[in-house]
Amino acid sequence: MKMLKYALIGCLSVFLTKLYGQEIPDYRKREGTRQIHLDFHTSEALLDIGGKFNKKQFQEALKAGNVNSINIFAKGHHGWSYYPTKIGSQHPNLDFDLLKAQIEACHEIGVRVQAYFTIGWSVKDAEDHPEWVFLGKDGRDNYTEQKKAANPTDAMPWGWPVLFPEGAYLDLILKQTEELVTQYDIDGLWYDIIPLSSPNYNEWSKKDMEAKGIDWRDDKAANDYHVLKTKKFLDKTRKMILKHIPHASVFYNWTTHLGFGNAFNHELYKYNTKVDLEDLPTAWGGYDIFPYRAKYFTNTGMDMVAMSGKFHKAWGEFGGFKHKDAIWYEAAAMVAFGASANFGDQLHPSGELEMATYKNIGHAFDYVKKIEDYGVGADHEAVVGMWFTKDSSRDEGMARMLMENQINFVIASNLKDWSGLQAIIVPSRVELSPNEISRLEKFQARGGKLLVLGKGAFDTQKKQFQLDLGVEFIGEAQYDIDYLYGLGPKMDNLISSPFLNYEPGVRVKAEAGARTIAAIREPYFSRTWEHFTSHANTPYRLEDAAHPGVVKSGNNVYIAHNLDRMYYREGARVHREIFTEAYRALEVEPMVEVDLPSLGRINLLHQPEKKRYVLHLLYAAPIQRGSVKVIEDLVPLFNTPVVLNLGKKIKKMYTVPNGKNLKYEVKEGKAHFMVPEFTGHTAVVIEY
Repeated sequence: MKMLKYALIGCLSVFLTKLYGQEIPDYRKREGTRQIHLDFHTSEALLDIGGKFNKKQFQEALKAGNVNSINIFAKGHHGWSYYPTKIGSQHPNLDFDLLKAQIEACHEIGVRVQAYFTIGWSVKDAEDHPEWVFLGKDGRDNYTEQKKAANPTDAMPWGWPVLFPEGAYLDLILKQTEELVTQYDIDGLWYDIIPLSSPNYNEWSKKDMEAKGIDWRDDKAANDYHVLKTKKFLDKTRKMILKHIPHASVFYNWTTHLGFGNAFNHELYKYNTKVDLEDLPTAWGGYDIFPYRAKYFTNTGMDMVAMSGKFHKAWGEFGGFKHKDAIWYEAAAMVAFGASANFGDQLHPSGELEMATYKNIGHAFDYVKKIEDYGVGADHEAVVGMWFTKDSSRDEGMARMLMENQINFVIASNLKDWSGLQAIIVPSRVELSPNEISRLEKFQARGGKLLVLGKGAFDTQKKQFQLDLGVEFIGEAQYDIDYLYGLGPKMDNLISSPFLNYEPGVRVKAEAGARTIAAIREPYFSRTWEHFTSHANTPYRLEDAAHPGVVKSGNNVYIAHNLDRMYYREGARVHREIFTEAYRALEVEPMVEVDLPSLGRINLLHQPEKKRYVLHLLYAAPIQRGSVKVIEDLVPLFNTPVVLNLGKKIKKMYTVPNGKNLKYEVKEGKAHFMVPEFTGHTAVVIEY
């Protein structure tokens, strides 16, 4: 009876809306700012699915969490659906339409609803159709092999069978998508696990390639076709959804993950109507990935949603709790970098939300409510641009050096308008396209400044730099390591002795008139079995090498070393400090200068329609405990000095959320002031 009741209510609601053109409420037309991603991957081994679902309790939990948008499950990784589908398979131990009941509960209290639908991991589909299972080029499927080799009572490691949306499996996905968008009053679809990184080599896929005249043994040809098939899936589902629900949001998870080359090389993320940035900084690499990832995706112009979880160690863990202060900090950082906030939870199989979880999230979202108008969707502005390389060690290493110096930046490589940029930093491994070379040459011609590392802007075939940097490439390093020695008179923070580089720099010759900022000292020899000395690296020679380490020529500064990757891997402060000296040599006039400890983060946002800038300040100290990074102590910072150079006549300046006016003094067109105190986060609003 329960299932029939919800089915009748839902069908009637959709029918009346379409028949009479009932206006969709505004909250359903826009992206929510305080979101929940409600995992619900439930095995058939679990009984009485949703048996304790209660609309009032569900609503009270969402209210306690200050939630205004949620992703709820239509189909999960076990392959079961949570509604009476005629296309897929309803969970055998669910006796009512849980999806419909949750939609109704959410819309009654003004919460937007997106339906979650798994693509790449689906146990039931894999078991019913083993011919659909994704195989590597070697013909292997790790999940199936592990299962066959194990005893039924052996502990099971993490893992899922993988499927790719093609052939009969794609037909199933399209039919079930159509079922959802025509019969359920949802506000979007959230597709998970799009296996876009490498081709499928199962028998169906190989025969499909052969029928198209593609040699599946040719890696490039196979990948190109794989991308084409991925685009087909993305295009068909997106068009179908928007045809029936014009206001819907559509998102394909993994298209925004930094580790998947096809997503960026082929811009697959453009099929989304918004960009969700799935993360779990405690366990997925820390807190320095999200900021530059947000700076990249803000340039797409799509709504941006930052995702983390209430979990301690892994997405979907039951009973794993991140402390509410850590959730609060993460949520504040999301808004500070212009994104809506989304935290993952996993619904208990009983269907009852845990109130403790929503009190923790509510603590954070109560703060987000107070600051979201000063961050979400705002424009990022800076005079420094960083080139995005798609190599995480270089991108994150560079971003860390900038952020730890409170050097505000945007991502330049996919930014359309460079008119506000004074300088662009190119990390140590970038081969530019002809169009990119042309843009950078024009940037240089108008007086733009470049800071290039290692083989950034380098033609690997011609073995020469692609831009005029004031240096000529001579050759690769001749030793396994080398040393840098700063030559500047004002390098107060840099040690006055040659310091070790774990990766040697390339050899270059500086053009006439160039100034050497740092010299290279080479070792006496590389450490080999033929000759070695002491425990580790060979000591340096007492004379400078003929090739320099850091050179300034005109508006260009060149660093011969992969300081970005070395800083990411080794974390030596001297490498950040020599980078800072190289950056200072550019003589950039920043829009904002803030003196914070190295773990302090800043971001300047602009809301021109409201005639205001918003400077966000953040400070927390993640601690490595076991396999995770934990934020525990949010300590107050006092009297933080700030200098603003916005080129605007300031009318008013105050902090958010407390609304306290700030006194400032204008000197030579720059506003100087102090932020008296903040803990974790504050924002300074500058009205002009």
